[in-house]
Amino acid sequence: MKSYLRQTSTLTYSYLACLPLFVIYEVLIRISQPDTTAVVRLSADIWIRNLLLLFHQNTLLLSFIIVAVLGAIIFYKERKKYFVFRPGYFAGMVAESTVWAVFLALLVSGITGFLFAFSASPDGSQVTFMMTEASGGINRLQMLALSIGAGLYEELVFRVVLVYLLVYGFGYFMERKHAMILAVIVAAFLFSAVHYTGSLGDTFTLSSFIFRMLFGLALNALLVIRGFGITAWTHSMYDVILVVFFWPG
Repeated sequence: MKSYLRQTSTLTYSYLACLPLFVIYEVLIRISQPDTTAVVRLSADIWIRNLLLLFHQNTLLLSFIIVAVLGAIIFYKERKKYFVFRPGYFAGMVAESTVWAVFLALLVSGITGFLFAFSASPDGSQVTFMMTEASGGINRLQMLALSIGAGLYEELVFRVVLVYLLVYGFGYFMERKHAMILAVIVAAFLFSAVHYTGSLGDTFTLSSFIFRMLFGLALNALLVIRGFGITAWTHSMYDVILVVFFWPG
């Protein structure tokens, strides 16, 4: 157990565990909407692709190159650490992430329900997605694709990049520990707020906003405790559970 916890918290295991999320998301996005020119994608994915368009038109190819380079950097950085490659650990990470997803959903729902004096059980409306200029509805397979990608792209944008940038910015005005706390809160606030933007954004309610913000804070804590891989899979599994059991489409 100690070996599992230590190994799966490393950047190497996080990187390897997130590769399937990247591949499955891209595959499902394409097979779920083969005849569509304006493809439905996650907002965080769209932001990243718009940035990549500044450098190359083939954003998918560029994404694969960046993923490969990132992997090489991680492997080089952790080359001197004790590393044991055990395929069973990846199954364990998925199982652990599923447990975390259910636990955090119940915990945050309970807190939100207490604050608003009603049951805040998650439903299909909590699933994160963003649409480009495509028109029409969205099917279950598309939602499943977006759920898989949410863990990778939203955790990368809101739990890693945004928090790091905010800590760097706030660090000019306050001590680092205070900058870190404020950055985490602001990032969770923005993570929740983005769900209500765009053509397919949800109707704003204070209860759902607080639920998402608290869930974002919980994922930040999980990132510190268990690393990016577990956090990304926890987010994905949470959304997948919603799509499979609660999505009405």
